[in-house]
Amino acid sequence: QVQLVESGGGLVQPGGSLRLSCAVSGSIFSSNSMGWYRQAPGKEHKLVAFLSRSGRTNYADSVKGRFTISRDNAKNTVSLQMNSLKPEDTAVYYCNTAPPRPDWGQGTLVTVSS
Repeated sequence: QVQLVESGGGLVQPGGSLRLSCAVSGSIFSSNSMGWYRQAPGKEHKLVAFLSRSGRTNYADSVKGRFTISRDNAKNTVSLQMNSLKPEDTAVYYCNTAPPRPDWGQGTLVTVSS
């Protein structure tokens, strides 16, 4: 059974930084591209950062230059470093394969507010 466990969210002021982490169980981690998604209230999951098995990255325009996705293959974790946070980054953040599997973790809430 695949489990995705996100952590690292919280309340941060505009301009601040957070680092999210996701522990991925099962064999999917080594055989799939991974992504970080976010979901604002009443909206669908949106992919904001993508990392292929070969290390290629891609970002949504809204976060490009501010967010960095990385993976630790030895620990089966994928991280998202978020800098220069803006109020519009407020959302629940999830990791999943890219494209996503149907099962999602519990997510981690990021709130950017003064």
